[in-house]
Amino acid sequence: MSNEILIVDDEDRIRRLLKLYLERESFETHEARDGHEAYKMAMEHDYSCILLDLMLPEMDGIAVASRLREHKETPIIMLTAKGEETNRVEGFESGADDYIVKPFSPREVVLRVKALLRRTQVAHTEQSEPHARDLIEFEHLVIDNDAHRVLADNNQVNLTPKEYELLIFLAKTPNKVFDREQLLKEVWHYEFYGDLRTVDTHVKRLREKLNRVSENAAQMIQTVWGVGYKFEVKSDNEPTQ
Repeated sequence: MSNEILIVDDEDRIRRLLKLYLERESFETHEARDGHEAYKMAMEHDYSCILLDLMLPEMDGIAVASRLREHKETPIIMLTAKGEETNRVEGFESGADDYIVKPFSPREVVLRVKALLRRTQVAHTEQSEPHARDLIEFEHLVIDNDAHRVLADNNQVNLTPKEYELLIFLAKTPNKVFDREQLLKEVWHYEFYGDLRTVDTHVKRLREKLNRVSENAAQMIQTVWGVGYKFEVKSDNEPTQ
């Protein structure tokens, strides 16, 4: 698996700082100064992760992430000085997997990158190892964890890494209610930082993607008002693994 990181920021100082800290951890870094350059590079090469500034010349980070998500599922961590809730939600809706507000600690960025790559590496390793097929099957939804593929009523659903992690975490424990803090800790692995709206935004995107091909599959992800979310199945539709 690639160990290459694309750093996208129009500030030379930010790029140099991230490059320094990432290369200390043996990552290979590439740089882009504007949105058009970033999109072109991301389409032509498979990076492990993209650190993407929101405010960019030529094409902003939201547009880059949205266009990239039409073709690729490369993990994206959004970097921006805009810390308002609306900007965070917009970043996640465009396809970002994580969001860090400037000014940030470069060490925190490195830790977030490493955590994201660790989870991605585990998924790829599990797919390559010979073992009984890892399937979670419901009437309207099948999760093939070996192929990292989701089928809703026999239609493939393309999910980002974080959307997939969220779906499989919920589906492995049907009818159990998880509050937002639990999901943030278990899926995003945040214990001391993180925005609860992150969970809401990803659930919304996951439902929308499922609903495009199967309303029944989308309805399995239920909101428990005032608490959180659950993956709801009827007693005669228990999963098989």
